[in-house]
Amino acid sequence: MNARVLVFLEPRRAVLEEHDVPDPGPGEVLIRSLVTLISTGTDLTAYSGDFPRDRPSSWGRYVKYPFRPGYSSVGEVLVVGPGVEGFAVGQQVFNRASHTSLAVQPIGRLVPLPEAVPIEEAAFASISNIAMNGVRMAEIALGEAVVIVGMGIVGEMAMQFARLSGAFPLIAVDLSDRRLENAVRFGATHTVNPGRENLPERIRDITRGRKADVAFEVTGNPTVTPTLPPLIRRGGRLILLGSARGPSTIDFHDDVHTYGLRVIGAHASNTPQHESPGNPWTNERNAALFLDLLEARSIGVADLITHRFSWREGPAVFEQLLADRTQFRGVILDWEGA
Repeated sequence: MNARVLVFLEPRRAVLEEHDVPDPGPGEVLIRSLVTLISTGTDLTAYSGDFPRDRPSSWGRYVKYPFRPGYSSVGEVLVVGPGVEGFAVGQQVFNRASHTSLAVQPIGRLVPLPEAVPIEEAAFASISNIAMNGVRMAEIALGEAVVIVGMGIVGEMAMQFARLSGAFPLIAVDLSDRRLENAVRFGATHTVNPGRENLPERIRDITRGRKADVAFEVTGNPTVTPTLPPLIRRGGRLILLGSARGPSTIDFHDDVHTYGLRVIGAHASNTPQHESPGNPWTNERNAALFLDLLEARSIGVADLITHRFSWREGPAVFEQLLADRTQFRGVILDWEGA
């Protein structure tokens, strides 16, 4: 059986290929993709090649061309492997397959969809895991002032989880007024556009001089990180949630050490693979919680979806994203007919 697969052959060259798909083995199922969500951060960075490639880097270890992008998929079970229990043919599941029409996945990485959750919204589960992991690592207490810099999808998801965690005030920062308007719908109590406002002064005003307890960097722009310590109170936390595409220069003595700041790397790869008493929040458990929160309408992602494309348009979509990704937020690929 052959699958249609989106592949980056090299930077800025995306194609659709046919790949053979094996039969599922013990503990595995074959899934027919319904929709996948394009990450306008990770997927686009892999497509553009705009990361350090002249030296060893985490990006270089992750992206090796030809590269199969994607990690947010919703599909239906087509075939169950030997000995599989708890999953049935036709059942809709979230999984972390790439942008492909068919995928064999171990059942331990599947999360069943509640009937009331639309498949397009469920496709945000991997993105939600990134944000959820960062908010957990921030250890936000009720009433702590939180600043989130970067109102892309991950930033807006982090906004919602920070609100559920008790953050107040909850301050959204972005250069786009349109994104700031959206942030208010997702729980921001205040917004700041540093393109025309003095960010440190606004944070002091909003927090009555106390500054933020926690600041999240979610832009992925390495020049932003050094600007954030002045926003944070003595003993506060700086959460690096965006995956910076290059090095940052920061005066650790004057900006971090002197004020006792905690700098926390919150990459999603730090999510545990297995539940433990110390940390039970695996990718799958986070995804299940996300789907439950969607079903309860405690959070929302429908407004994040701005574009829908057929899988056939996949290569062209990345050309459009590279030209101007500010016009895109949630981008869905529909695998009907693949």
